[in-house]
Amino acid sequence: MRVVLTFLVNTVFNLIVGLIVAKFLGPEEYGKFALAIAVMTFGQTLAFEWIRLSAVRFYSERTRHETPGIRATLDAAFAWGALLFAPFALALAFFGPEFSLPRDLFALACAASIANGLFDYQTALVRARFDDKLYLRLIVTKNVLALCVTTGAAWATGSAKIALAAGMVSLLGSLLVWRLSLADHGASPKRSESQFVRRYAHYAAPIVAAVVLYQLIPLANRDLAARTFGFAETGRFALAYDLGLRAVMAIGSALDVLLFQIAVRAHDVHGEATARDQVARNIAVVFAILAPGCVGIWIVLPSIEVLIVPQAFRGPFAHFLSLMLPGLFCFGMAQFSINAIFQLARKTWPMVAAALAACLADALFVMILPRGADASTLAIAQSLAFAVGLVTLIGFASANAPQWPRWRDLALTFVGCAGMAALAGPMRALHPGLALMLTQMFFAGAFYALIVAAFDVAGLRSALIEKCAPLLRRLARKGGFFAHFLPL
Repeated sequence: MRVVLTFLVNTVFNLIVGLIVAKFLGPEEYGKFALAIAVMTFGQTLAFEWIRLSAVRFYSERTRHETPGIRATLDAAFAWGALLFAPFALALAFFGPEFSLPRDLFALACAASIANGLFDYQTALVRARFDDKLYLRLIVTKNVLALCVTTGAAWATGSAKIALAAGMVSLLGSLLVWRLSLADHGASPKRSESQFVRRYAHYAAPIVAAVVLYQLIPLANRDLAARTFGFAETGRFALAYDLGLRAVMAIGSALDVLLFQIAVRAHDVHGEATARDQVARNIAVVFAILAPGCVGIWIVLPSIEVLIVPQAFRGPFAHFLSLMLPGLFCFGMAQFSINAIFQLARKTWPMVAAALAACLADALFVMILPRGADASTLAIAQSLAFAVGLVTLIGFASANAPQWPRWRDLALTFVGCAGMAALAGPMRALHPGLALMLTQMFFAGAFYALIVAAFDVAGLRSALIEKCAPLLRRLARKGGFFAHFLPL
């Protein structure tokens, strides 16, 4: 649970830093910053994501001691990847085709790919060891540095380039502070083994290809928005997508870091049948939490805009995010629930096919949808593309006869979400603000909690009782109020 809490803390800090940077940079400069971040993420995924995925899947506290060659191989792979990526990326930045992003900012984004890739790789190693305390220290240190350095750079200069460089400082600074705790002293370079590289590449390559294809969609749409409507519109479009994606990723990643590792452990200890059953339960849990989360964001969106979004972005922010939310939900379901079916079976090529279908769908929708005076068409095309990707992925999964969650859990989740929208949705027309948002959260949250408590949707009620039972028993043994209701 500490890892889940850390994910949520990280998301809150990222949200705060992103909003402050957007406020100080303004729509046009933030548009450049957001496009550079998209380039950075794309480069990181292309060059280093396979190493991070391999660390999550094959590295653990046990292998750290029994097979130090695994860590040595991963470290060597990252070092060689950085050495090969850097000159290629710089050559593309300064001598390649023209992009809407200035060449110097493109080059800086490529450098940031290495820094961000290194940070994500190191945190993946820590997560794989279930070292919650070190993971919390890394995240908190990075976020404190980002809050001071990145936002300070944006405030002092108003420059996307300086803000991006400051972000690199916060990443590398955190790793530098905790470098001794991150080291594996037995994983010397001499222990790296080439057969591990082939195994990891075979496992991760289709997953990385799918992620790269998915990332092409918002990257291409941002570039198209910059070319068609200017960087200011790109900034407004990107802020809505970035904050919406962070919210969905916060929910999904917090669940994934726990649920996927449980499924992996079930596969290793009890076999494939138990793992398939666990994945089915995981899908139900993700759906039961992600769906009301997205509905809740839509309900309180007018108040969120008034309370936290910089003035220059208001109006377009809520409009774009409303159009993007269905697609973000589909993306989250694909990434954090359906993908696990293929990852555990180590047959990940359907993930690539689904991502390719999403890319083609985005291009098709961009061409056939009527283009207006803003980037609304791009937001709609993006949502529809992610929906196509999810449907395609489910189709491939169905062909492999997986174990699906109970329809009862899915139906009850839908009923709960519909009730949330019916109760609190009409309040969106009232004057937005903190009081309205808290009122909406109370009515919508209480209704959904009642559904979960009454019908134990996706086993959430049972899991909560099981988690709280030891504490309640300790209170009962000490006497007092709980002693009247709980057996010793």
